[in-house]
Amino acid sequence: MAQFIENSSLEGWKVIGSGGCGQIYKARHRQWACDVAIKLLRHDDGTNEPLLREIKMMQEASSRHVIRVLGAFKGQPPNSGWATQLGVVMELMERGSLASLQEALDGPPPWPLVFRLVHQVALGINYLHSLTRPVLHLDLKPQNVLLDDALNAKLTDFGLSRISYSVSQVSQKDNKEGGGTVNYMPPEVFGLTYKPKRASDIYSYGILLWSIVTGKQPYGNKNADLVMLRIPEGDRPLLDDIKGHALGLTELTRLMQRCWDNEPERRPQALECTTETEQLYKMHKDAIFDAVHEVQKKLDQKAKEKVMTEQVQRDQIAEASGLYSYT
Repeated sequence: MAQFIENSSLEGWKVIGSGGCGQIYKARHRQWACDVAIKLLRHDDGTNEPLLREIKMMQEASSRHVIRVLGAFKGQPPNSGWATQLGVVMELMERGSLASLQEALDGPPPWPLVFRLVHQVALGINYLHSLTRPVLHLDLKPQNVLLDDALNAKLTDFGLSRISYSVSQVSQKDNKEGGGTVNYMPPEVFGLTYKPKRASDIYSYGILLWSIVTGKQPYGNKNADLVMLRIPEGDRPLLDDIKGHALGLTELTRLMQRCWDNEPERRPQALECTTETEQLYKMHKDAIFDAVHEVQKKLDQKAKEKVMTEQVQRDQIAEASGLYSYT
């Protein structure tokens, strides 16, 4: 059974993200001498066994393209009051998520990286679907594809939908994020007799393919209620938003359309998605080093600019405070 990691083992807490399930922190594990990520899931209500069982399952799901879960957290994070909270402790992915990459680049990455990302996401889904006790992700979206320093993709948040609920009041920001999740849901979700299947993940993978290729979010800023009405009617993200003439893009677009078919039975299985994207990635593999290096340089430059901007803001605040102290 998974053991709890408590406050005494962690130091240097820093918020690095937030969402409908609560905040995500970076902290230093004293005994392990490394940084970890902690995602808060819910308040401790005394019923911890389901959480521990789920995290044990996640720890056993070990793959190069699935996030490594290190244990369960139980304690009081900084500025959280006296309430004990529960969460999951994971390896820290220094480059953030696919969503943050898209925001930083303001568009899609170079084609070799596009084809590697779609293949690695397929590898992660196929691994989860192939376990002795198959795991359905059920929340595939750019925010749940994390990137290591070399921009390799790993899936996160698989299985958490069964055990999490918000540790804070839902904000307007959370509502928007929830709406974003709706954009990746298959049409059968909106029926009264829906039961999750592997094909549910495959539909979401198809929408995610579109997002990776275009660098955009599906359906833009359309109202979530309207999206929920139109998806079962066959509406999908616009293929006209796919720009460029990369080798293999036609085949990838066909796979995308098969994945988001309205009928679950007509969607390909994860293994087929994996083998097809593997062949497409091979067409671009020789150029992957240069593509990754190009993106890393852009990300590092943006990170430096952010630090400089924050320092200027701090200096301005300090200067203003000094002026006011003499008035």
